[in-house]
Amino acid sequence: MTIEPDQQPVRRSDATRATILDAARARFAAEGYGKATIRAIAADAAIDPSMVMRYFGSKDGLFAAAVDIELALPDLAAADRDTVGELLIRRFLDLWEEPPGNAVLLTLLRSSITDEAVTERFRNVFAQQVLPAVLRFGDPADAPRRSGLVVTQLLGIALCRYVLRIPPVVAFSRDELVADVAPTLQRYLTSDPPSVATKE
Repeated sequence: MTIEPDQQPVRRSDATRATILDAARARFAAEGYGKATIRAIAADAAIDPSMVMRYFGSKDGLFAAAVDIELALPDLAAADRDTVGELLIRRFLDLWEEPPGNAVLLTLLRSSITDEAVTERFRNVFAQQVLPAVLRFGDPADAPRRSGLVVTQLLGIALCRYVLRIPPVVAFSRDELVADVAPTLQRYLTSDPPSVATKE
């Protein structure tokens, strides 16, 4: 197939953009949003800083593009009810341990602790992707409670394993984590809301 001359700049443009995003994800993951600079990211990408601005307009624009992620969660409604906890933990381990998702999520988690704008982005990821996945399974009225519990478990593991790097948590194999965590997620996803006794 013959490539027309006017297609060449488009392909170079896509390659340059991808190179910048790779460098940005690595830099944001290592240093967080606040410390990472356009100049450092450009140096990592071996391009002029003006090119970063040309493609993304600002540091905020670059960050938004770098942390744009599709979690691609499994369809819980179509899964065997007894396997939904395992499906979720395996998918999140894939996301946290394989590029580019690992760099994106690590960046969001680290930066969200100190930056409210990043915190809001993180909230949006889970509100727009985790809650709808849980809504497809079980009682819709109870989905916010169940998705909230799921998120506490998944982010707690991520914080301890990939950010704080607590030795016993880092030492777990994937299969060990699945064996220990899947039943908890399973309970969060499939159990009925607890009845709370009230005092007279």
